[in-house]
Amino acid sequence: MGDAACPIERTLQVIGKKWMVLIIRELFRGKRRFAEIGRNLQITDKVLSERLKELEEHGIVERTVYPDASPPRVEYTLTEKGRSLNIVLESMMEWGSKYA
Repeated sequence: MGDAACPIERTLQVIGKKWMVLIIRELFRGKRRFAEIGRNLQITDKVLSERLKELEEHGIVERTVYPDASPPRVEYTLTEKGRSLNIVLESMMEWGSKYA
């Protein structure tokens, strides 16, 4: 599987799957509902659900359920750990702007 002690590999194990970085980018813009993320990214509900669960398991995303609505309203936000990825996304944006 590779060198699990490698920091780059550990980072990619968390955010390296398709859609992960784009979901995180959406959440940097603020709280988002499931459908809003899906609509903005043109991602299937199944894949979005899987990725959000994985990000939640890694402590990157927090899921908040508001049961007062019918159906219950669910919002997703970045945790402190998730917000710490800002420098990674900024570096990717800078690289993409420079070399695209």
